[in-house]
Amino acid sequence: MAQLLTLGWTGGALRAPGRRSFDVIATLAAAVMVTVSTAAAVMEQARFDDEPAQARGSKAGSGSPVAIGNETTIGAYTGVPYTYPTAAHIKGAGDNPATDFTIDPVGWYTDPFKSPIYYGARVARWFSGGKAGTGVDFIHSKAIAPLDDEANFSGTLDGQPLPARTRIRDVVKKLEFSHGHNMLLLTGFLRLPSIGARISPYVGAGGGVLLPHTEFALTNGSRPRTYEYNYAGPAGQALAGFEIRLSKLSLFVEYKFTYGHYGAPLSEAEGSWLPLDLWRQVSRWFAGEAPPGGHISTEVVSHQVVGGLTVRLAR
Repeated sequence: MAQLLTLGWTGGALRAPGRRSFDVIATLAAAVMVTVSTAAAVMEQARFDDEPAQARGSKAGSGSPVAIGNETTIGAYTGVPYTYPTAAHIKGAGDNPATDFTIDPVGWYTDPFKSPIYYGARVARWFSGGKAGTGVDFIHSKAIAPLDDEANFSGTLDGQPLPARTRIRDVVKKLEFSHGHNMLLLTGFLRLPSIGARISPYVGAGGGVLLPHTEFALTNGSRPRTYEYNYAGPAGQALAGFEIRLSKLSLFVEYKFTYGHYGAPLSEAEGSWLPLDLWRQVSRWFAGEAPPGGHISTEVVSHQVVGGLTVRLAR
């Protein structure tokens, strides 16, 4: 547990040195500058807004609490995740029982500013005078195996033992959830006492499902590749953040800790669109068909720092 709570930047989006790291840092710095500039401009305009009336009617610097009530919010955000290295287990099935091996570790990276970018969307309803809420959070992140990294291998591929250590790409041509590492989470929120006239901190936690785009292929080409969306297991998150409340909008910054427990099916099929791919998966379940390529089992555990904009609808 102590290891999971120790944040480092030796992997994830800022894992690799050189040009890639420079580009990510430069893009992140630019994004921060744009966000700060936009926030400053919006805050300047907010001086003339009607809300929060309680704050505007008070004396400057009095720190009156934010005027909040029941409301519905719709928001979007982007951010930067760091994902821990974990082991990945590929176990064949059907006519492929002789494939059963583990890669340890896989130092997942995320490329949050490379298409498809990291993004999230949220719809929430606040009640109890705006003190508590519940909503649906959709997170589109990525988890990509660094194929040029060396890792420890154990087990067999097509019945043949694998070397104890080699590059990932010597065995696996593709291993990623890059369109993406998708989480759909039912989340509860709790507002904390406000800070000053406009800043409202909050915490939350929730659980839901993994709906990744699984992309997997062996280097030797002995099996067809898997390239489709699927249900892959449960997911959860804990979060803490604060919003800056303007007239009808809120800017927010948030820290998330997310966990996904993967049992991704290897359908060896070419998918197309998330609803259609999920329908095919459900159809295979009802028909009693096991995934011909077996499953990928792993855990994707991430720290995430995000920022975004929320629209507040009529109470």
